[in-house]
Amino acid sequence: MGKVENLNSIYSNQKAFYGKAKIIENVKLQSYNTIVAEKNLVERTIKIYGYYSKTTAIHINEFLQQNGVGKLSKKEMEKNPILKF
Repeated sequence: MGKVENLNSIYSNQKAFYGKAKIIENVKLQSYNTIVAEKNLVERTIKIYGYYSKTTAIHINEFLQQNGVGKLSKKEMEKNPILKF
């Protein structure tokens, strides 16, 4: 595995994610032990791999907002969207 960083809480009301959300190689979002979103730097898109839990949805929305994309609802995440950034 390449470079791994903790996802920082900037937009969320939570102070921190305490190592439960990580960014891998600057493109993949891992929540707990699951890859839940991934950026395609060439196409400038972010693919969401579904809705997992309320906490993971917070991690996904933080990742989206840090990449200039708005928040998604549970229903929107369940559609496995691909978003432009």
